[in-house]
Amino acid sequence: MEARIFKPAKSAMQSGRGNTKDWVLEFVNPDAKRRLDPLMGWTGIDDMSGQVRLHFDTREQAIAYAEREGLKFTVEETRERKRLVKSYSENFSASRKQPWTH
Repeated sequence: MEARIFKPAKSAMQSGRGNTKDWVLEFVNPDAKRRLDPLMGWTGIDDMSGQVRLHFDTREQAIAYAEREGLKFTVEETRERKRLVKSYSENFSASRKQPWTH
């Protein structure tokens, strides 16, 4: 069984960085076959392991768990977001690249 270890990115629906501090181990099964329910039209899958997400405080704990359980895993490193720091007064500075208008 394969697993993916990563640190989740923040949701587009939130302004803060909630739920982004933990490391997540998620099972990946590329051979799982999806099927279409003929009555409702829903997509189903027989492999329930794709719905399991384990949360860990550190990357090392997630790797230790995967090694202890004999899982084949990949670790996706996090990319820190670039933060553009500027103040409100810079909107009105004379050295703006584009003129300020309403």
